[in-house]
Formats: sequence, structure tokens, C-alpha cells
Amino acid sequence: MKLKSILLSAIAISLTVRADLVVKVDEPKTVAQKTVIKVDLKNAFPEKIESARAAIFLLDEHGKIVGQSTKWVIGGTKANPGLDAGKEMTFNFVVQAQRPIVTTNLTSKITFSRVVLEGGKLADPTKQVRIINHP
Repeated sequence: MKLKSILLSAIAISLTVRADLVVKVDEPKTVAQKTVIKVDLKNAFPEKIESARAAIFLLDEHGKIVGQSTKWVIGGTKANPGLDAGKEMTFNFVVQAQRPIVTTNLTSKITFSRVVLEGGKLADPTKQVRIINHP
């Protein structure tokens, strides 16, 4: 009975303590062949995020990819610092299309392939990155 109580407490604690990289993606803004997508990032982990790599896909009204870009959005280079715990930052993805974009009904989809925490610890991007798309 005591073991069952301990297990239930551990599960309850793990469900209430949530550490994430919170990502808010704004609407794409296009001029000719360039599209800028503003991405706001908030580090809700208790430690610094050393680096995070993301890919963004620009989709037309039929869901067809019309452009894409992959970048280190946090860290990854000497010029781009990490993100301290509790801090926020903005990254602007610039997507260059191969031909002029004629549609005005564009959407974007962002995915994270790697999130490295302080000390080289890896976070699970499929479980620890929360993406909030612009309504």
C-alpha cells in the first residue's frame, strides 16, 4: 500500500512539473520571394538552453510546401548565445522561395530536431517543445 502511494505521488509530481521550450509562431509575412516568420521562444526549463535547431516549412492554401529553412534558433554558433532559464527571445526565420509566391493564404509549420540543455543534456523535442501557432 505504501509503495502504491509513493508511485501515485511520483506520477502526480511528474505531471505537474513541466519543463519546456515554449514556441509561439506568428503569421508569415511575404514580399516577392522572401517570407519572414517571427518566432518567439521562452525557456521554461530550470537550466539554460545551449542550442536548439528548427526547420520551418512554408505552406500554400493546399498544404504544398513552397519554401523551407533550417537554422539554429538558439545557440549553435559563437555569435548566437544560448537562452537562460526563464528568459525569452525572438528569432526571425527568413524563407527564400525559388519563385515568387502568388498566394496570400500562407501558413507555416515548425519542427525542432535538437534541443541541447546546459552541460550537453539533450531534451526530447517531441515532448519538451510546445508550439503555439498564431490563430
